[in-house]
Order: sequence, then C-alpha cells, then structure tokens
Amino acid sequence: MYTALYRAYRPEVFEEILGQGHIIKILKNQLASDSVSHAYLFCGTRGTGKTTTARILAKGVNCTADGERPCGVCANCTAIKEGTFMDVIEIDAASNNGVENIRELRESVKYPPAVGRKKVYIVDEVHMLSTGAFNALLKTLEEPPENVMFILATTEPQKLPATILSRCMRLDFKRVPEETLVRGMDDICAQKGIEVSQGALRLIAANADGSVRDGLSILDQCISGGQTRVEREDILDFLGTAGEEIFLELTDKITLRQPQEALLLLEQILADGKDVRQFMKDWLSHYRNLLITKFIKNPEDMLNLSPENVDRIRRQSDSLDLADINNAIIELSRTMSEAKWSTQPRILLELCMVKMATDLIDPGSAAPRAGSGTVPRAASRAASGAATGVGSGAASVSKRNSAQAQKETSAEAGNPAEPSQNQSEAEEEPAPEKSYDYDSLWHAIFEEAEASRGSFNLIRSGTRLTEMTDEIFTVVASNAAVGGYVENNRQVLEDLMEKHTGRRRGLRCELEGEDCAPKASDAERLAKIAESKLGLNIEIE
Repeated sequence: MYTALYRAYRPEVFEEILGQGHIIKILKNQLASDSVSHAYLFCGTRGTGKTTTARILAKGVNCTADGERPCGVCANCTAIKEGTFMDVIEIDAASNNGVENIRELRESVKYPPAVGRKKVYIVDEVHMLSTGAFNALLKTLEEPPENVMFILATTEPQKLPATILSRCMRLDFKRVPEETLVRGMDDICAQKGIEVSQGALRLIAANADGSVRDGLSILDQCISGGQTRVEREDILDFLGTAGEEIFLELTDKITLRQPQEALLLLEQILADGKDVRQFMKDWLSHYRNLLITKFIKNPEDMLNLSPENVDRIRRQSDSLDLADINNAIIELSRTMSEAKWSTQPRILLELCMVKMATDLIDPGSAAPRAGSGTVPRAASRAASGAATGVGSGAASVSKRNSAQAQKETSAEAGNPAEPSQNQSEAEEEPAPEKSYDYDSLWHAIFEEAEASRGSFNLIRSGTRLTEMTDEIFTVVASNAAVGGYVENNRQVLEDLMEKHTGRRRGLRCELEGEDCAPKASDAERLAKIAESKLGLNIEIE
C-alpha cells in the first residue's frame, strides 16, 4: 500500500527534524545529562514536527545504545517507530477528552514500564480536553511517578488552563523557513528520482506557509500526476487555490488602477473553483495583514504567517498609503455584507473591484485618491484663466507692475537718488541659475521622500526629472497611474525641491506626450510665488 510522503519520510532521529534547531539543542542536552523533565508542552502551528519530536524524545529516553541517543536502530527505537512499543502511549485528546478517559490514564500510570526505562504518554491536541478532564489530570501531571513522562502537544496553547501551563516545560515550534522546506523537498525528489524545478518547489513552500506536512502533502499531490518533470505551471494547476501570491498580485493591480487586468485575474481564480464569498473573506484578511504590517515591526505571530510571506506583505504595505488600505477594507466589508443575502455575489465583488481601482467611492465614505480623474478646484480655475488668454506671462506682468509701483512710491517719499537705467536692468535681471544633475537631484529627493511616504515606491521608477526653470520643474511620468500619484504628492515634491535647491518652484507633471494636469495651473502657481515674494494680491482671470 502506498504511504504518503509525510509519513514515509518522517524523521527518526533529531538530526532529521527541519527548522527546529532551538528545540533539538535543548532536548539533546537534557538526554545527554539525564535531566529530562517529567512533563513537556509542545506548542506550534500544524505540521511543524510536534508529534514527531515527541516520538523521538520517547525513543531517546528508552534507547539502549551506548552513544548518542536515540540511535534509531536499536530494538526499542525500531518498536517505537513501528508503533508496537508498549511503554509509549499516544492519546488523541480530540476524541478522548472526557473525565473517564483521564481516569483510565491515571490508573495506568501506577504501573511501571514493561520494557523500557520510562513510560511516555503523548497527548495530542491537548487543548480539546474538557474542563473536568484538565482538573482530573492536574495532580498526576504535577507529581507523576519517577518512571513516567508526559508530552502534551497543541496548536492552541492559549486554550489551556494556567494550572496546566505552569506544570509543564513549554517549547514553542516555529514555522519552518521556505529555504529549509525547499532543500528538504529537493532531497526527497532526488531519492524518488523525480525532477521538480526550483520555481515549483518554491511555490509549494510558499503555499505550505511554514508547515512541513502541508508542503509534503502538496508535493505528494503534484508528483502523483506521473510527469517526469514538474514545473511551476503544473503546481498552479494542481493547487487551484488563492494563496498569498494571488492576493499580492490582485492588490497590486488594484493599486495601479488596472481594473481590466484585475477582473481577468478574478475570472481565472474563480474558474479554478474558489468560492466567491470565501475569496472575499481571504482578501479582506490580506488587507488586514497589510494594515498590521504597516504598524507592527515583527508581526509574524500576530499574522500567523511564515517570515517569507510576512516580508512579501511588508513590501506591499510599504508601497501603499494608509488611505488605500482603509478604503479597500471598507469597500470589501460592505460588499461582503451585501453578498451575504445576494444570489449573485460575484457581480458585487466585480463591482467592488472596479470601484476600488477607479475610485468610484460613494460620497462621504472615503476621500477620492490620486488617479481618479477629478480635476482639483485650483486647476479648474487655472484652466478657466487659460481659456480667457491669461497664460504663464501673467505673473511676470504683475512683477513689472510691482516694480513700477515701488519706483513711484520711492519718488513720492523724496528719494533724490534715482537709479540709472543700466542699474535698474541689472537689478531686475535674475542671477544665473545653478546647473544640476537632474538624475542625481531626483534620486536625492526620492531618498528623502521614501522615508516618510511609502507610496513613493510606486512612482520612483516611473518618473524622471526633465527640465528646471527659475519657477518650474518638469517631471515626466510613464503612465497615468504614476502621474496620478505624482499629482497626489505635489506639495511634498515641491517642498523637497525647495529644500534641495534653495528656491521655490512649481511642479509640472507630464505624461509621455501630454500633461497630467492642465498647464494653466502653472500660471496660478507662478502668481502665488510672486505674491509671496512681493506681498501683492495677484488675480488670474
């Protein structure tokens, strides 16, 4: 009969256990010094090796070898491996959780080991015991006979009473890193003579999310197809699930305002058999993870994800504004509430995605974001001014009028010293502008901006500084989405440009061949600069 990979390749000695070196070091030292505890509590997520380690520890205390224990080959080790050793008793607390089951255990504890040095009780899923069963176990767990040892295993230690926790030596099992999982699965594939690409193994490890058993179960399913070589595309076909990769990709498409690609990706996901309502719940959880990661430095335990998946989520969280995450959570929550009573939840989800990607948010529910296609009120006024024929020269005209007014005021004050024509022209002529390396300057601005605004990561590679005058600097964006982010961060970019060059300049954002915003807004910005320098009220009509 065929044996599943996670059973066929179960570790038999400490050295074969993956990713739990901190625990193995403790247990091996206790075995070597003959100082094992009377009760252990193994905690950790599924498939990280709790029960396997418990069996190996049981081998260690009953091994008859003279050297390092367990040896894995003596009669006692072999009997424990085959499940025929009388002094190792495994109990499933999920199905034996009553007081009468614990009473039977208490009675059997009184008898000494039949074969080995110690009688070992391994209680799996111990959090499933009833309150009465826990109370019945307390005294025995605290003071068991000298030749008895308890090993309790659980995935939910928070459900255990404090009285139980205080009587055990607690060891926490970590999620296994993806690199370790990939190496372990690669060795198994080599032993079985199956060729699996590194990309496929990494995809399996990412979906295993730190669980060795889950990873081997997925690998077992994928290599059962009979192919001589398994590629990443084959793994995707076999999985048919929406893992973290799917949510990361879908969120990126929403952020970059690509509703058509997001809808096509949703079609592919649902075609694989995913339930629409469950998919919305999982996507909402992904946005919650993005929110938590933005504020918590080490959120691995809170998110219950592997370190690699947390790193992926952190990179995406850094590229999003808090407003983007907030709006997505609100919209998805509203859609889930409506879909609960709808016979067409998919249509509601598709509408939600279009709204998120195009900023068609209900008035008052969330502020419109960059790229929504709305024209700011100031830009509208500037466009109106441009339509009446007042362009960027308005500011310079007002400046000349101001200079004339100052002359007249000086004459009325009786100032006898009239400047010569050459002197006046010299004063009005601006100083030569310092030359800049545009690439270096733009890079320096982004280096400072990214420290405070994560959204700059999205536009850094999609923009370039192309021109600088005394009053304006021009930025060219590669697409409308990037241009929208530039417009959204206009004030920050203008402030940083002033800080780095010592001069206040207005921002002009252009796409490849067209402007991101009406050019007439430049006249309004020039007017504002002139107002601040000359103290005059300049109006653009």
